[in-house]
Amino acid sequence: MRIALIGNPNCGKTTLFNELTGSSQSVGNWPGVTVEKKVGRLKKDAGTEIIDLPGVYSLSPYTMEEAVTRDYLIGERPDAVVDILDGTNLERNLYLTLQVMELRLPLVLAVNMMDEVKSRGDTLDCRTLGELLGVPVAPIVARKGEGLPELVKLAEGLARGRLRNSVHLRYDDNTEHALSRILCVLADARLPEKYPLPFCASKLLEGDDSVAEAIGLATGKKREIAAIRADYGRKSGPGGRETMMADARYRLIGRIVGEAVTRRWNPLEPTLSDRIDRIATGKWTAVPLFLLVMLGTFTATFGGPGRALGRLVESGVSFLGLLLTLALHDAGAPVWVRTLFLDAVLGGVGGVLSFLPQVSLLFLFLSVLEDSGYMARAAFITDRLLRRIGLTGRSFIPMLMGFGCTTPAVMAAKGMGSERERRLTILLTPFMSCSARLPIYGLFAGIFFAKHQGLVILSMYLIGILAAILCGLLLKGTVCRGESSAFVMELPPYRLPSPANLALHVWEKCRGFLIKAGTVIFAMSVAVWFLQNFGPSLRMVEDPTGSFFGIFGRWIAPIFAPLGFGNWQSSAALLTGLAAKETVVSTLYIVFGDEGIAAAFTPVSAFSFMLFCLLYMPCMSAFVTVKKELGSWRAACRNALFQTAVAWLVSFAFYQTASMIGHIFGEGSSGRDVALAGFILAAFTLIALALSVLYKSLRNFIGGNRPEGCAGCPMRRRCEQKNKP
Repeated sequence: MRIALIGNPNCGKTTLFNELTGSSQSVGNWPGVTVEKKVGRLKKDAGTEIIDLPGVYSLSPYTMEEAVTRDYLIGERPDAVVDILDGTNLERNLYLTLQVMELRLPLVLAVNMMDEVKSRGDTLDCRTLGELLGVPVAPIVARKGEGLPELVKLAEGLARGRLRNSVHLRYDDNTEHALSRILCVLADARLPEKYPLPFCASKLLEGDDSVAEAIGLATGKKREIAAIRADYGRKSGPGGRETMMADARYRLIGRIVGEAVTRRWNPLEPTLSDRIDRIATGKWTAVPLFLLVMLGTFTATFGGPGRALGRLVESGVSFLGLLLTLALHDAGAPVWVRTLFLDAVLGGVGGVLSFLPQVSLLFLFLSVLEDSGYMARAAFITDRLLRRIGLTGRSFIPMLMGFGCTTPAVMAAKGMGSERERRLTILLTPFMSCSARLPIYGLFAGIFFAKHQGLVILSMYLIGILAAILCGLLLKGTVCRGESSAFVMELPPYRLPSPANLALHVWEKCRGFLIKAGTVIFAMSVAVWFLQNFGPSLRMVEDPTGSFFGIFGRWIAPIFAPLGFGNWQSSAALLTGLAAKETVVSTLYIVFGDEGIAAAFTPVSAFSFMLFCLLYMPCMSAFVTVKKELGSWRAACRNALFQTAVAWLVSFAFYQTASMIGHIFGEGSSGRDVALAGFILAAFTLIALALSVLYKSLRNFIGGNRPEGCAGCPMRRRCEQKNKP
């Protein structure tokens, strides 16, 4: 038995899904698309499958989520559909409900957040609502588990045929007349069984060409329906027939809500969420508050708490390594076995485990921000900036996660509004400096920039953001051309997150991270160990210059010579960074020793090396994830080559420029001046970009408000060149 969950975003659908399924759920992608798919088993009945459909506002396939949801409902015909409604905003939620009812599927409504309805002093009569719509209605509070047994009982009754819907929808006379005419046209047409007549009639009246193609309408019938739509559209005014059909639905919803809901709460009276939003989304306070929230998140994740938990795990791994060393020594294991288990197996897995506390904390804080409602505000705040590089506020969350780990950040790009935006987000997210690069920054900043460590590390993050902006502008005008999709986002009321839901969410993400990243890092660590310890004779070498890494490092070292680090050890370290960025530090310690790093680099070349590590292709875990999301190895390799080329060009430009600055200021002050030059360069470039964006916005604003219209707009010539008058 299959029960599908459907509803608007932020209606509590995911919370209900977690309550119904617990931990018995699997996450993947829908066939052929990258929208996330969640399937679980009912806790009290393992034979009942729960399908969590993407959150949508309608069944018009404008977005990938809407197309997936509609295709599943029509093509798979689940045994029952549970439509979750936000009881505090029935008018908006019922718009999707009416379209689902037209599909004639066994439907039960779950009116969620009934506790908030009561706290407002409102009364929602679920029995009256069910009688008016002709479907059973169950009041629930998903985060508290209230009303769920009754909801499950109704859904199972519909699925087994014990209960039936008696749907009766009545729109205004003009709309009903147009629908009746279309039904007459379709009466003698052989439609597929999975397309009910009421659904086809309403979608054809809206002008949904995908439905006409799916049901295989003949050319003559298409002309008749086009004439009916034209006649219907004449009475709709400037908005067109789609607006008129939506208006007809909302008028029906208004009548239903008027009979089922009694309101004591004044909609014009500001709520607590409204008062908080005056600061959270205010003109002058939104950005500073957002920066403070992000600063607190990263400070807690990568500062004291995260560092303390990481050291605790590292101590456990070190203790395990000591026990393993003693055990191998007592067993008389050969040298290669010891190095394999200690350096490759324990080192690779230990690196992942030491990173897990920070990943867990980051996901915890992000989950709190998302469940509380603030993440929607953050996406709203950053939407205007991201549109300048061809993205929308949806891309904010993946890029934010990129500061923690690139692998889950790339996976989070599933929910973009279009395929172009999704690909562009995937291409730009790896430029965000993940926390795995922090050991590299800490190593070189501590050796070469001891007095300016904070400044140098801050410049790394700024340069990564700057590189993403510049590459976004470049890709927007070349391989990722197109307009940004419409960004519709509801600002949900602020709520206290559910501890159980937070724990389940963090566990899901951490488990996925360990499965996807840990296995790749484990395999690559073994490969790196082999390449570092064996040469062409397939015998263990004492001198690392004779190993595969040493030989290959000498081959590619000339490529990095113009960047200031043309020795084979640095090249080999960069290669190990493909397995995991943390291994760059361990490799440098192995091949150089504790004091050799300071002798092998200068402050200028050290900063250049940090820049290259910041910008070149991510680790293999992220690379495999990019391949999975882009759908081909060729696209993933192109992306990796593009990022590595950007890293080489930036490091080359910086090293050559900073070397000249060092000669001007003298060798004694080169470290300080390189750090300051890097920071000032990034800051001034960001300021220049901001001023150019501001100038363009003002020019568009002034031109768009001239009384002459297009004739007096300074952008008129550019628009005509793009054939977009």
